Parts: sequence; C-alpha cells; structure tokens
Amino acid sequence: MWLKGNKTSPTFTYTTTTKNSADSVLLDEVKYVKKGETKTITGYDYPNPNDSSAFVWRGKGLLRLAKSKWKVALKDPDGQWAVIWFSKTLFTPEGVDIISRDRQIPQKTLNHIKSLMADDPLLAKHLIDMQELPNK
Repeated sequence: MWLKGNKTSPTFTYTTTTKNSADSVLLDEVKYVKKGETKTITGYDYPNPNDSSAFVWRGKGLLRLAKSKWKVALKDPDGQWAVIWFSKTLFTPEGVDIISRDRQIPQKTLNHIKSLMADDPLLAKHLIDMQELPNK
C-alpha cells in the first residue's frame, strides 16, 4: 500500500472494543496522507483462536466485504516496534509493515529487525522489496 509513494505518514491505531455485544475485537484504524488530505481505513480485527498473535481483518462500511489475515510476526520485548505480516487481498499484495512508537526507527534498530526477519522464512522473502517511507 505504501510502495507507490502517494500515501505517506501512516499511523496505526488498535483499540479494544466489543462487537455483537460479546466478542472482544480490535478496532483497527490506519490513517495516512494522500494529496495533502488525511484518509482513514477502518476495520475490525478478529482474533485467531489457534494463534494469539494472528487476526482476520474485516473492513468497516464500504470495505466490509474485504478481509485479510495478519499477524504480529516479531515484536520488541519493550513494546517499541513490531513487524506485521499480512496476506494478499484484492487491494494489496502479501507484505510486511514495520511499525514503531517512534516516527523514525534508529538505523541500528532497523538493522536488528532486518536480521531477525532474515531468520524467518515468512518474513525473509520481503526483505528484498522493503522500502523506507519518507519521513514527512
């Protein structure tokens, strides 16, 4: 989604909520800037009962027919960063996002993350296409 460069400054927000008055899910909001305007993609993340780090995302509103599987593939023990793997959808190819609490990940930390990714077959194949987003 970010590879074309026309969507910048992404932020990811996950909020615990309930759906159907019983199921605990994550409200998943991705905000980004396109042509100077803030856009939002909203959906719900349903936990995978067999893998506590995996979810199925379903869009909200017009995107309710879209779905994607994703998981927290790697995470910092101190909670400063995570590597998210996601499956192919109608709109995006399979890929990874490195998310961080800091706007810019220090190069030393990024190198460490990439070395961890290289050891994981699911993630390693994405290293060749990985691009750093411009810090706008």
